[in-house]
Amino acid sequence: MIGTQMSDGELKRVAERFAAAQPQEILSWAVAEFHPKLLMATAFGAEGCCIIHMLAEIEPNVTVLNLDTGYQFKETYELRERILYRYGITVDMIQPEQSVAEYEADHGGPLYVHRPDQCCHDRKVLPLRKAMNEYDPRAWISAIRKDQTEHRAVAGVVQWDAKFNVVKVNPLLNWTKRDVWAFIATHDVPYNPLHDRGYPSIGCWPCTRAVQPGEDDRAGRWAGNIKKECGLHVIEVKDGSGI
Repeated sequence: MIGTQMSDGELKRVAERFAAAQPQEILSWAVAEFHPKLLMATAFGAEGCCIIHMLAEIEPNVTVLNLDTGYQFKETYELRERILYRYGITVDMIQPEQSVAEYEADHGGPLYVHRPDQCCHDRKVLPLRKAMNEYDPRAWISAIRKDQTEHRAVAGVVQWDAKFNVVKVNPLLNWTKRDVWAFIATHDVPYNPLHDRGYPSIGCWPCTRAVQPGEDDRAGRWAGNIKKECGLHVIEVKDGSGI
C-alpha cells in the first residue's frame, strides 16, 4: 500500500475548502487528486447509489467494491446487476476467506447472535483491510452522512483514515436524508426496493429489520444492541483507539 499521507495542514485546507461544497465538486477533486489510486466502498445503500451515479458522470472507471459478508439480502445482490445495466459499472464483490458455512461451523453457529462486533470485524473490516492492500489506493470514498450516528457526526469531508492508512473522502457528509431521496427522484437512480418496505438502512439480513413509525433510521440495525456501527466508520486516533 502506498499510504502517502497528506499532512495535517493539507487535510485541514482541503476540508475547509470543501466544507460547504456540493458532492460532485468533492468527487471531482478526489478523482483529479487520486485516480486511479482511488476506490469506493458501497453497501448499496441509497447514499452509495447516488455516489455511483455521480461517478458514472465524472469518472466511471473508479474502482467500486462491496464487502460481501455472505449475509446480504437478495435484493442487494440484484441491485448490483441493475447498477451494471444502468451505468456499465461492475461493483467488485470482496468476500471473507471463509464461506458462511465454514465460518459458522468454526464458531459453533452464527456468531452475529452473540458477538456481532466480532462478526462485523471478521467479515467486513478484515476483508476491506485486505482489499486495501491488494488495490493499493491512496484514498477511498464512503457514503456516510454526519446526521446518521455520533461517530459519523465528527467526520470530515476529507480526512485521514488511520484504520486503513489512506485519505477518506465523504462527499455526502453534509447531506440529509431528504437530499438523498430528492437526488434519487430527480435522476431516477436505481435503489434497493427494501427502502420502500421500511428499511431506511440496510446491512446483513440477520442484523437488519424494518423500522417502526417514529423510530430512528438506524433502529433496525443490530436491534436490541447498543451497536450502531460495523466498525468501518469509527474514527481512530493515532494510538489506534476509536473516538
